Amino acid sequence: MRFILTFTVLAALSGCLKDETVRAYGAGDKVWTVQALRDSPFAAKATLRFPETGRMTGMGPCNSYATTMSVPYPWFTVGPIAATKRACPDLAAEAAFFDALRAAEFTEVHGNTMLISNENGVLLTLKSDG
Repeated sequence: MRFILTFTVLAALSGCLKDETVRAYGAGDKVWTVQALRDSPFAAKATLRFPETGRMTGMGPCNSYATTMSVPYPWFTVGPIAATKRACPDLAAEAAFFDALRAAEFTEVHGNTMLISNENGVLLTLKSDG
């Protein structure tokens, strides 16, 4: 009886640990590169990755960054963004990129294209390397 109860509890817990984030819906194990910010081509280079459940990392135009992202797909909400503090000519583009990430509410993954948006429209269009 004790074995059955233990097995049942472990099985229930393993179901709770399932990844429901965008990582599990086609975004994981890829490097995503920003193609457009709002409806304009993004001239600088910025990337994002989902290396593990609940984490998002990448490279802005100037600095590497990391944040949390644990809401279920298709929602998209990042935690505080921790970034290095290097200066470069693209700091304004980096600030706009980070602002778009903070304003995001939804994501869609269609093969090698990801759209990150909010109720006002698409904020970021990204393409993956794979």
